Amino acid sequence: MSRSTDGGGQRVVVVPEVMRNHALAVGAGDWLDDLPGLLAHLEGRWDVAVGRPFTGATEAYVAEATTTSGRPVVVKVLVPRSGDGARHEVTALRLADGRGTAALLRDDPDVGALLLERLGPPLSALGLPTATRHDILCDTAARVWRPAAGSGLPTGADRARQLVSSITASWEDLGRPCSERAVDHALRCARRRGAAHDDERAVLVHGDVHQLNALRAGAGFKLVDPDGLLAEPECDLGTVLRGDPVDLLRGDPHERARRLAARTGTDPAAVWEWGVVERVASGLHCTRIGVQPLGRETLTAADAVAVLDATTGGPGPP
Repeated sequence: MSRSTDGGGQRVVVVPEVMRNHALAVGAGDWLDDLPGLLAHLEGRWDVAVGRPFTGATEAYVAEATTTSGRPVVVKVLVPRSGDGARHEVTALRLADGRGTAALLRDDPDVGALLLERLGPPLSALGLPTATRHDILCDTAARVWRPAAGSGLPTGADRARQLVSSITASWEDLGRPCSERAVDHALRCARRRGAAHDDERAVLVHGDVHQLNALRAGAGFKLVDPDGLLAEPECDLGTVLRGDPVDLLRGDPHERARRLAARTGTDPAAVWEWGVVERVASGLHCTRIGVQPLGRETLTAADAVAVLDATTGGPGPP
């Protein structure tokens, strides 16, 4: 950990602003106060020295670290939230076992702490064309997909219900920052995806596949920060589809869904519907924690997609 101290000799932990905003938004102010002590505890327990934080994290404090043997690693401490998010992430990482995701080295789900292999730069930093990035995200996500019945992870139906609740509450709380049509469209799509859940087809999915969560690993990439779900694989592709909102509207949005589906052998209509839901949910979340202009751009795309679907429908049968 950085050894800078305040006037009383206490070590100071620099918390990225967006992550601080998220912690305060979910009522975790006390956790922010306790973070320096928790990091010091983990240093001793895991024999690591914690260094600089990564500035792109929004829902966890993530920092460089080095083991006493000199191995570069990453310490991650999740912002407390309701439910079992930390345990679900640990379960997903254990199931993936370093295939498609960062390898999990140590964990303490009781305090939401993980020790992970350190990977390279994120996909977002490489300046690749949109189509190339999407191919990489599809191929990397597909490495994660595997049967995981009995793992105790939430299902795609659970995810759909959670998104319905989150979108409904956030839209009102934030002063309705997108059209009612976009919200209604997302809620209808979420309910259809929830009703379509099939335990026999469900696989382990990452749950938040985007270019900031895909990091260079040797000649390929691995994903970090899995939500951990048992869902149809199209759930992961919906999070890919929600990204690049400005670029999405420069072409045929439906064609993007068809392309992702063709790359992975999945259903374009299901990909499209998950994308509709995730776009509204993500735009509202970015707005809440101050990630702009991404929040505004994502909600603008959600409004446009709702109008498009009202006249043309999605990329496949409903």
